Amino acid sequence: MELLIVTGKSGAGKSLSLDVLEDMNYYCIDNLPPQILLNFTDFMSEQDSMQRKIAFGIDSRSQNMFTDLERVLSDLDERGIKYKILYLDCNTEVLRKRYKESRRIHPLMATENLSYEAAIEKEGIYLAPIRARASYIIDTSYLTPAQLRDKLLKTLSLDSRESMVINIYSFGFKHGTVSDADLLFDMRCLPNPHYIDELRPLTGDDPEVSDYVMSFPEATGMLTRILDFLTFAIPLYIAEGKSQLVIGIGCTGGRHRSVTFANYIADDLRSKGYQVAVTHRDMDKPTQ
Repeated sequence: MELLIVTGKSGAGKSLSLDVLEDMNYYCIDNLPPQILLNFTDFMSEQDSMQRKIAFGIDSRSQNMFTDLERVLSDLDERGIKYKILYLDCNTEVLRKRYKESRRIHPLMATENLSYEAAIEKEGIYLAPIRARASYIIDTSYLTPAQLRDKLLKTLSLDSRESMVINIYSFGFKHGTVSDADLLFDMRCLPNPHYIDELRPLTGDDPEVSDYVMSFPEATGMLTRILDFLTFAIPLYIAEGKSQLVIGIGCTGGRHRSVTFANYIADDLRSKGYQVAVTHRDMDKPTQ
């Protein structure tokens, strides 16, 4: 079990960090009372989840957080349970501005009747022992959400390709396009197997159709250019914080050319380490 405790100053970006970790296949739990952490780790160990990545978000909203977390960390040490602490820091002026813009109050303002500045300062004092034990410290004061995401991936040595899920849909234009596609490629300019009697009842999943489609230089040229474009573009989408990309591959009926290309593109992207799901939306619809 890979255990990461995400904590730090309230307003420093813990929720956004947990969203990024969730995209990286962490099982994330936010605002967990520290005393429950031990019970949860015992439960996950009993469930044979030793390889699972788990991130706990803990902050001053949790009752008795400051005293309990120190004790829980000591208990984890005694049990030999390995963990790492990600501490998110931010300067007082930026935190005050963030709270003002969001119109939210600092947790300690309600529990200890403090001003913004006093609450932020006191929380920093409370958190000092935890900060001293941190495996990673990230100052989010002047980071945009995209920059924080990139900083997290680099700090935790995570592969950014794991944060992107690519959904590829083959479809037929005569049945309508893929409405939520980020990228759309049209294969209707290529020779159509529909007009070959022995190929008409088959689909792009059949080698006979796939081989026919790719036997033309126009098709291989099209595939090469699409793959070159995706190789260049996908890292740019990831850098901007996009966690899902929808690619539509269309032909007339959605049974032959689009299916062939969707399969080739999916295989290439998987070979590059991306998570890819393929749906042949119209492949099983009857020919007309």
